[in-house]
Amino acid sequence: MSNDRLDHNTLEHLFLQARSHTGWQDKSISDAQLHELYDLAKWGPTSMNCLPMRLAFLKSPAAKTRLKPMLAEGNIDKAMAAPVTVIVASDTQFYEHMPTLFPYIDTARAMYADNATLSEQTAFRNSSLQGAYLILAARSLGLDVGPMSGFDNNQVDREFFPDGRYESNFLINIGYGDHAALHPRGPRFEFEEVCTLY
Repeated sequence: MSNDRLDHNTLEHLFLQARSHTGWQDKSISDAQLHELYDLAKWGPTSMNCLPMRLAFLKSPAAKTRLKPMLAEGNIDKAMAAPVTVIVASDTQFYEHMPTLFPYIDTARAMYADNATLSEQTAFRNSSLQGAYLILAARSLGLDVGPMSGFDNNQVDREFFPDGRYESNFLINIGYGDHAALHPRGPRFEFEEVCTLY
């Protein structure tokens, strides 16, 4: 793999000009696009390749209707208008796959299975990382995103993951954003305000 710096247009597309969208154009997202999206995001690094993220892509009106009462009031219109809302969840038993995903250490499964605190922290931390990779993967494919908290996790888990193994982390609306609906971009901290060099 080349270590060449990405060109400025790519950086603008992924970061510098990218926005979190709340309004959406009436353009659908195909299943093939969602497959491509996942197939990019899955390559991002996780602890010992544990890959705890699980995704529920809500596309149909019926699925959106199931989600609607679980959303904070300010998030309802955003999610209902988006072509896709994905529930980013974590597999609380991700360690069952460790013999396949990380075969280099025989004790990898037991390390997590026998330590509930480590397992919970690892699942949450790494599913959050993978959700961020999903955001960047979507932008790289020409899609817009609107990540959200503001929902009842327990209700979502009971409705969409009733066996109790998966736990919702956050939501991402995905589609083609309505740029006219955007607020002016908020400021960001400068390096000197939040970073320390040792």
